[in-house]
Amino acid sequence: MHHFDHPDSNSSSKGVTILGATGSIGVSTLDVLARHPEKYHVVALTANSQVEKLFQQCCDFRPCFAVMVDERAAAQLEEKLHSVSSHTTVLTGEKALEEVASSQYVDYVMAAIVGAAGLLPSLAAAKAGKRVMLANKEALVMSGKLFMDAVKNNGAELLPIDSEHNAIFQSMPVKGKSGVKKILLTGSGGPFRQREINTLSSVTPEEAVAHPNWSMGRKISVDSATMMNKGLEVIEACWLFDVPSDLVQVVIHPQSAVHSMVSYVDGSVIAQLGNPDMRTPIAYSLAWPERIDAGVDDLDFFDVGRLDFEPPNFDRFPCLKFAYDVHEIGGYASIALNAANEIAVESFLNKQINFTEIPQLIEHVLEQAPSGTPLVLEEILIQDRESREAASLWKKNNKKQTTVL
Repeated sequence: MHHFDHPDSNSSSKGVTILGATGSIGVSTLDVLARHPEKYHVVALTANSQVEKLFQQCCDFRPCFAVMVDERAAAQLEEKLHSVSSHTTVLTGEKALEEVASSQYVDYVMAAIVGAAGLLPSLAAAKAGKRVMLANKEALVMSGKLFMDAVKNNGAELLPIDSEHNAIFQSMPVKGKSGVKKILLTGSGGPFRQREINTLSSVTPEEAVAHPNWSMGRKISVDSATMMNKGLEVIEACWLFDVPSDLVQVVIHPQSAVHSMVSYVDGSVIAQLGNPDMRTPIAYSLAWPERIDAGVDDLDFFDVGRLDFEPPNFDRFPCLKFAYDVHEIGGYASIALNAANEIAVESFLNKQINFTEIPQLIEHVLEQAPSGTPLVLEEILIQDRESREAASLWKKNNKKQTTVL
């Protein structure tokens, strides 16, 4: 892979690749990097198709490489960069993502491509022994064993970016998990925490994407409303911290001030608190084991006023129960869960199924998943595809092709 000397690169400055630079995590990461130009330089930025946004980022951060997965977008970006005589080389295609994730000029990789598309480049970074700052859920939900093995066997560092997992990471012992009794994973409970259960079938996409405390994309907002996001996070926590799912307890905490906690055998509970701002976990992962300014305001305890906690109700949130079950069944079931959920959420947002049909569709797909855990990437992708097909088929058979109004 060709390389241009970066104008700011010096021996102590760390080279960073951001996979998914135009999304909210990518933008927040660049915000933190811009505060510390002496510590970090950007080697590569990647995006799917947002030409304007990536062009602006290339002008601001002068990366060696810009990857656009979409070929037409890549051509447009190249033209724009050429017109300002930029030194950034434009690459295109899926393979290029893996190249910039594993390049010898890169120390840290922010893995923030959403969905199964983020799996391969994240894995490439782990195999290349990078510090992987993982914001992609699918890498662990779909291929937890494979991914954790790649990290272990190649001397990579894995720092979770999800605010909950980052909080757990901050609250765990420095080494291992000696004395840890339970992981307490907090979640806001979403917009329907107190809504009458029998009215959930009439929830609209607009209501479901109105998250009370965080700003996030539509897919993740729906996952927050069904609490599937907590379910996926339970599975991730099991892999990240090497614990069985019965040691991970979900705690509903509407204020979102406590980002998660770890309970110890001596009766101690260590919690990490802060404002809901992704720049905190991003800065923590960049500077670990040190800390740097992230541009985040101090948490105002007097403004928060009080902290409430309650157990989740599985009748209200059946998707959460599925996640506990599938982690014990194994990797195939986790892949099926994730794939079915992606189809279900997309169908709900397109008004093809209603809110309470999301768990019905998922349950149907889970019934067809084998037990056990795949250890080969090919098998993981096959199960993903088969589960998506099963989900689409359920939708077709269960719906007279009319849109839900």
